[in-house]
Amino acid sequence: MISHVSISAIIPVSERSSDAATLYHAYKDGVAATRQSFEFIYVLDGHYPDLLAALKTLQAQGEPIRIITLAKWFGEATALTIGFEHARGEIIITLPAYLQVQPAEIPNLVDALEGYDMVVARRLPRSDSRLNILQSAVFHLLIRSMIEVRFHDLGCGVRVFSRRVAEEISLYGDQQRFLPLLANRLGFKVREVGAKQAEADKFQRIYSPGVYIRRFLDILTIVFIVKFTKKPLRFFGLIGTFTLGIGAISTLYVAIERLVFGVPLADRPALALAVLMIVLGFQMIAVGLIGELIIFTHARDVKEYTVDQIIENADKPDPIVIAADDGHA
Repeated sequence: MISHVSISAIIPVSERSSDAATLYHAYKDGVAATRQSFEFIYVLDGHYPDLLAALKTLQAQGEPIRIITLAKWFGEATALTIGFEHARGEIIITLPAYLQVQPAEIPNLVDALEGYDMVVARRLPRSDSRLNILQSAVFHLLIRSMIEVRFHDLGCGVRVFSRRVAEEISLYGDQQRFLPLLANRLGFKVREVGAKQAEADKFQRIYSPGVYIRRFLDILTIVFIVKFTKKPLRFFGLIGTFTLGIGAISTLYVAIERLVFGVPLADRPALALAVLMIVLGFQMIAVGLIGELIIFTHARDVKEYTVDQIIENADKPDPIVIAADDGHA
């Protein structure tokens, strides 16, 4: 096994995967072209007996592979986090368990890391079906409409980044596709680089309605994390104020109808609905205030930034000492 490792290539196996030997040798050729020492870490998210046997065979042949198996399915974000914890390289590459970009693009992505903290591969040119392109366009349009960060292919799992990024970012749920957004939120320098799409990746993807709903909820989650983690009152207060305003206007309208035009209130559910909206508005604002109190109390424990560098004067001057005035002239 290699004692010093420069690059750790992490392959989480969470859902589908290609033939282990074929995929490994393709990725190995791409990583080896960087001319840096490397290791491969496979994280098997659940039980994959055939894949595990194939990886053990490669391992027995002397390939620099480390295998981590999880007791059950936990999700790709968890698998990546475990891979980060066991990685030894200063450069980390995440690779899907199936080809998305041509492995020959890996050296270019590693070279593009110079001066940046993370490089995100963008499948370019995109040669998918029109349905795939439409789905991706809508997905990224929703994100760009709520977050002022422009990425074009968050669905691509090929990323290259420094160890610092892996140590600072916490992933859970299905946040693995939003890793560049989380890195950008902490102040890391992230860039998107075009990479040729693999032929095996050019197939039409049709998901169940539940998947699209989960993706939409994931977008809402990441928007809240990126924009309102330390400012919950802005999120809940905005919704609460809007709801409260509609309720107040509706109540005023109903009251004017009753006092001025003599319209009875007995058979009018509008009054109950208006009062309910006022109550909900106050509750939403109260939730935001409670969130602000929690954030204020734990502000020291919540890190939302990353220090790029600290520059000090090499020749530190002696401290200036001011003597106290003893009252004598």
